[in-house]
Amino acid sequence: MKVHSIGHVVLKVRDLARSVPFYVEVLGMKEVARNDRRMAFLIFEDNHHDIALIETGTDSPDAPEAAPGLAHLALKIGSTLEELRDAKGWLESHGVPINRIRDHSVTRSIYFPDPDGNEIEVFVESDPRVWREDPKLVSTAVPMAL
Repeated sequence: MKVHSIGHVVLKVRDLARSVPFYVEVLGMKEVARNDRRMAFLIFEDNHHDIALIETGTDSPDAPEAAPGLAHLALKIGSTLEELRDAKGWLESHGVPINRIRDHSVTRSIYFPDPDGNEIEVFVESDPRVWREDPKLVSTAVPMAL
């Protein structure tokens, strides 16, 4: 078997009525379908679905921080610091709290929560020669100001 790429991600959320607008209005996705299992399917551009949200109920507890599972979802938004600055302004204009901004050498990133605390990273890619010449740089993470 050879895996070609990640096809989609399914995230658990408490309330589709609260979460779908975040993914549509803040992240620019388009809702393409819902089903009777309380799921919404969303796309960025031309795919059957990139992210699906499954509703767990408004009384669902937070997952313990040390529990196994998804740590964050990373979304590439471009390749320039200007694009990252624009993203920061966009998030702030929508009242999204920013957890941290990091320089990973191979990327520059902003981390923030969705309405249920699922962490999202938006990033801009550095020159690919950086990580091709020194793959260990992928483990770099230093605070960065935008």
